[in-house]
Amino acid sequence: MDRRSFIAGGLSLPLLAQASGAHAQSGPLTRIIFPFAAGGSGDALCRLIAEQFGAPLGRTMIVENRTGGDGLIGIRAVKGASSDGNTILVTTGPTMYLLPMVENQPSFDAARDFVPVSQLVRFEFAVVASPAIGVGSFSELVTWLRANVAKAAYGTPGSGNIPHFLGWRLEQMLDLSMTRAPYRGSALVMNDLIAGHLPFGITTVSDAIAQHRANGVRILAIASAERSTFVPDVPTLKESGIDLVADGWYGMWLPAGSPPDFAEKLSAAAVAMLAKPEVKEKLTAIGLIPVGSNADGLSKELAANTAFWQPIVKATGYKIEN
Repeated sequence: MDRRSFIAGGLSLPLLAQASGAHAQSGPLTRIIFPFAAGGSGDALCRLIAEQFGAPLGRTMIVENRTGGDGLIGIRAVKGASSDGNTILVTTGPTMYLLPMVENQPSFDAARDFVPVSQLVRFEFAVVASPAIGVGSFSELVTWLRANVAKAAYGTPGSGNIPHFLGWRLEQMLDLSMTRAPYRGSALVMNDLIAGHLPFGITTVSDAIAQHRANGVRILAIASAERSTFVPDVPTLKESGIDLVADGWYGMWLPAGSPPDFAEKLSAAAVAMLAKPEVKEKLTAIGLIPVGSNADGLSKELAANTAFWQPIVKATGYKIEN
């Protein structure tokens, strides 16, 4: 979660969408709340939505980065917002289904407190190795880890997210005890992989692909059901003998009680936007895979992910204080 890591931060000021014509739009002011910092692929997605949705919906749209609390600050802001259709939440699926699992006292329920709109895009996770350990495949990494038990460690961008729980599950499936090193973001994980301070890490394909292509690191396996179009030569975990699939995605929600007709308009706008060739090109350039589902598709995806991760998260015993 580019992000996707859940990192506490400060409250940033609302930012106008960086799009030509954005300031010229008229109509109601609609805030797109993004609960993570500006600058990543998720933030870019939000600004593209503001650019594409404003004119067709007759609204002036801004992106507001409400960071902090592992994504909770922004989510709670939308939960408590007026249901007049002027506040939209765009966040990762994992924040919506994992945070209630790890909070000691869950502060929101995605199905109860929000109106689903659309599953927007997917992104992929990868197992990434440092060139310092000299492995060229996932099986070679496992062999190295078994031969270097004292050095068996991996980095994740933050805690309480998919990389965290994916790593824990890998430990169980491989019957390996490893040290997990949580970092304040994917960039720091990548830095230590490149420098040889860390054997391997789990992060997004989009965060690792540039250094993979430059031979700074090596992507060994993809956690998706199918090979990534970004690195088609890299096998999936399943192809590597690990029957484990873990995808990330971004979705759009409204506060509970929001007008159903506006939710339907937003859903239709998302589907139309994500079908445009120029939008697809922009998104794939930053490692995002367009989906564009309706509200029912988003609800089903959320339910399936919740059912899959619930027992895994419970088994880890990981909790955060409210």
